[in-house]
Amino acid sequence: MPPRIRKLIGAVALFALVTVWALLAMAIAQFPPIFENKLIAGVYYFLAGIGWVLPAMPLIKWMSKGSVRPR
Repeated sequence: MPPRIRKLIGAVALFALVTVWALLAMAIAQFPPIFENKLIAGVYYFLAGIGWVLPAMPLIKWMSKGSVRPR
């Protein structure tokens, strides 16, 4: 697959991942144990904010595969 197509597919997939992740994070944040306790809410928002990176890393690795040009 050409790198340009791979990057297009990856960009659309990343956009979908971040959108779904944000919607799920907002829905989970409304649970009473998280919503009522500021300490738990802070930890939750920190983890939810950086948590999307883990599923995105393999996708970004796949997107960049074959895009390095030799000198």
